[in-house]
Amino acid sequence: MNSPSEMWYSIANEEVVFTPSVLIYQERVNSNLQQMIKLAGGTSRLRPHVKTHKIPELIALQIELGIEKFKCATLSELEMVAQQGGKDILLAYPLLGPAIQHFLKLCNRFPNVKFAVTVDSYEAATALNKASEQTGLTTAVFVDLDNGMHRTGIDPKQALQLIQAIQTHKNLKFSGLHVYDGHIHSADIEARRQQTEQDFKSVEELIATLQQQGISVGELTCGGTPTFPIHAQYPDRTLCPGTPVFWDEGYTHEMPELKFQPAAVIATRVISKPNGYICFDLGYKALASEMPHPRLRFLDLPIDEVINHSEEHLVIKSKQASELPIGQLVYGIPKHVCPTIALHEQVYVVKQQEVVKTWQVAARKRIY
Repeated sequence: MNSPSEMWYSIANEEVVFTPSVLIYQERVNSNLQQMIKLAGGTSRLRPHVKTHKIPELIALQIELGIEKFKCATLSELEMVAQQGGKDILLAYPLLGPAIQHFLKLCNRFPNVKFAVTVDSYEAATALNKASEQTGLTTAVFVDLDNGMHRTGIDPKQALQLIQAIQTHKNLKFSGLHVYDGHIHSADIEARRQQTEQDFKSVEELIATLQQQGISVGELTCGGTPTFPIHAQYPDRTLCPGTPVFWDEGYTHEMPELKFQPAAVIATRVISKPNGYICFDLGYKALASEMPHPRLRFLDLPIDEVINHSEEHLVIKSKQASELPIGQLVYGIPKHVCPTIALHEQVYVVKQQEVVKTWQVAARKRIY
C-alpha cells in the first residue's frame, strides 16, 4: 500500500464523484504545460495538439501562458479553439465532402483567426480550391508529408509537383509543410533520435529543392510527443506535442526521459465480487480499449489477471480482492489517455486533492 504522502491522487470528497469518470489534477496540468514550454524554449514554436483533451478551459489556460498556435484533428476541435481565442489553428486532417464547406463557414465566422488545413493529394487540393473560390476566400494549406508513418501524407519525393500545383490554384496559399512521424516511438531516446533524423532526410531534401526553386517553405510543423524533444533541437521547426498536458501510463514507460506527470486519472468503483474476482464499473465505453491489457495501471491495487473487459464492466483477479469492499472507489492511470478522454462528456477538476468543479469535453462531439 502507498503511504499517504504518495497518494496524490486520493480525493477528500469521493462521495460527489460519479463513476466511471476522469479526474483532472489542475496543479499537475499547470506543471506539465510549464515543462512543455521549457522544452520548446518558449511559446513561439509551440503548436500543441488539442486532440488529447478537447476542453475549452485548457485552450484558455494555454493562451494565458502565451501559446497562440494550435493543431487540431476535427472540425469540432477547430471551432472550440477559435471560440476560445486561438489566433492560428491548423487542421491536420484532409478535408473532403461537406467538411470543406463547414471549414470555410468557420473561416468566415472567425475572420480574425488564421486558419490552415493539410492536403496530401491533387483531389483534395482541387476540391478545396473550387469551394474557396465559390466562397470568395483564399485558404492556407500545409502539404502533409509521409516520412514513414504511412497513414496520411504524400511521399516527400513526390511533394514538389503537388506544391507546384497548389501554387497554380488562385484560392489556395501554400503555407508550410506538416510532418507527423508517429511511427517513431522507441523507448531509447538515442534510438529515437537516430530514426527521427534518418527519416527526416527526405524532408530536408524536399526543403532544399523548394529553396532551389525559389519556393518559400513557410512553416515547418513537425512531430508529436515522442519526437518532441528531438525536433526541439532544431530552431526552424514548429513543435506539436499533445499528450504532455495529461500524460499517461503508456508514455510513462515509452518515453522515460520526459518528466511529465500523470494528470488524468480514472475513477471507478467496485460494483461486484463474483467468484473471488473484482468487478469494476469500467467498461470499454469509459476506457480506451485499442491497447492490449492492462489498459490502465491501478494506483494502489495490483492486478494478477484481467478476466473480462466488456462494454460496462472490468473484471480482474487480485490478491487484494478480499480487502476491497463493495462501493470502494479505486484510481487508475489510463494507458492511452487521448481516446479515453473522448469517451466522457465531462471531467472532474481536482485542486489540492478535492473535486472543485467539472469541465465539459466540448470537442468530443461531431458536426453531423
